[in-house]
Amino acid sequence: MYHFTALVTVLALMLYFYMGFRVAQARASFGVKAPAVTGNADFERVFRVQANTLEWLPIFLPALWLFAIYVSDVIAALIGLVWIAGRAMYLVSYAKAAEKRGPGFGVQALAASVLLAGALIAILWRMLHG
Repeated sequence: MYHFTALVTVLALMLYFYMGFRVAQARASFGVKAPAVTGNADFERVFRVQANTLEWLPIFLPALWLFAIYVSDVIAALIGLVWIAGRAMYLVSYAKAAEKRGPGFGVQALAASVLLAGALIAILWRMLHG
């Protein structure tokens, strides 16, 4: 069983759900009616946080689960928590100013890269060595 990875998956999805809620709040606060995604710079930054997270989820989630299956549930979950922390940093900093988004983005990108590379190496290792 992969209880830790499952828990991190739920936490990541809850963070994404929260980001969607923030977009709805920003629409109301800044008067940006759906389906528009432009018109107010403050709204656009909140929207980009949610959209960029959506762009990263198809990288993060499969990498997280493959790492858990082929390497370790606990280690995958810990790295997944780092990814979530990076996304939370990104959320807070990007909402303030676009130029502040770098550190959070870097943390989550590094965590996702470690999961992806670790899964690939473990899969290849098992294919070659049974």
